[in-house]
Amino acid sequence: MTRIPVRAILWRTFQGWFFSALAISAALMGTSRVRKLLRGREVVRPFPRLAPLRTDVGRGDRATVYMAGDWLYADMLRAIEQAEDRILFETYIIKSDETGRRFKDALVAAAERGVDVRVIYDGFANLVVDPRFLRFPRPVKVLRYPVFNAGWQVFNRRRWGRDHRKILVVDDRVGFVGGYNIGALYEHSWRDTHLRLEGEAVWDLANAFIDFWNLRRPGDPLPSNGTPTWQPYVRAHRNVPRQLVFPIRGMYLEAIDRASSHIHMTAAYFIPDHDILAALEDARRRGVEVDIIVPKVSNHVLADWLSRGFYGGLLRAGVRLHQYEDAMVHAKTATIDGSWSTIGTANIDRLSLSGNYEINLEIFDDGLARDLEEVFATDLGNCTELTLAQWQRRTVVARACEILLRPLRPLL
Repeated sequence: MTRIPVRAILWRTFQGWFFSALAISAALMGTSRVRKLLRGREVVRPFPRLAPLRTDVGRGDRATVYMAGDWLYADMLRAIEQAEDRILFETYIIKSDETGRRFKDALVAAAERGVDVRVIYDGFANLVVDPRFLRFPRPVKVLRYPVFNAGWQVFNRRRWGRDHRKILVVDDRVGFVGGYNIGALYEHSWRDTHLRLEGEAVWDLANAFIDFWNLRRPGDPLPSNGTPTWQPYVRAHRNVPRQLVFPIRGMYLEAIDRASSHIHMTAAYFIPDHDILAALEDARRRGVEVDIIVPKVSNHVLADWLSRGFYGGLLRAGVRLHQYEDAMVHAKTATIDGSWSTIGTANIDRLSLSGNYEINLEIFDDGLARDLEEVFATDLGNCTELTLAQWQRRTVVARACEILLRPLRPLL
């Protein structure tokens, strides 16, 4: 009887898993593609939304929360049109549709009247966009974050990560940050959350843009000025892969550990690592109410299935999961105990928390937390709660797919 070497057994096991996971992923993405094509023929059902919520924060600053793209884009374009000195515009995606053209035209018009306009966009995220659209006339200075940034340093973690940030700063007086990319799809059909800041706290957003620009364009630097004031109620946390700095994950862990009453979290792609998962379950064990809104069906079916692998443990721990219906919820927000809030660009997954360039604002203000809790309550009206009993009735095939896909979690 011939004995098969252990190495051969392990190799065959790996091959079996790899091709099974590959087949499942291909089937899921193919099915998702067909559904999107069919859904494209349907009329998008309006989802509940609130008009922009404005509140004073800290010492004289003003914050506005947006949960609808048309209101947000109107205010962003108005700020660009009123710019007198400088515009710093950074986005992950800018579509070449009517909405994208409105932004491009406004930026070009500002540059032509003498405003210093700087634009940053991610090359990989815009591969499907017509390259001609992404060419701006000479007055506009553009930084295209490269599709492949590693060069020969393929295994250097500092060289990986996409520029996933969405920032607009005008004249250092008004700033926008949040989950919204630029395009008609996001303006009308996605549920997202964005924040507008007015006042001294805008410095943090401008500084984030300036540091990124100067890192990539040392020959054409932006002046980096300090600030005479400190705003302890607003902190900008920036993930910078080039420096191996990833503070947003730590921000979440510390805030969850401080929770004593409730946690309200909205996550577009919820694929937490072990520590964040443990922190949420620990919060439940000490009596904290934990509610998380996730998409019922997101735009990335593989992320949905990887997220599903966490549902059982969370539900058994007493975490309430709410699935957003009939629209992609893309927000990245959380409030804790009615005092602490975060709004930004980072998802609860590996790519955002330890991979991409991201920015989240951490804000200590009861008024803003109240506004975000009102947004959360509005979103709950468009959700269906997933119960443990429902989850345990899923099919054997679904359970097998979750197990086979589990090793892919570190990739997302």
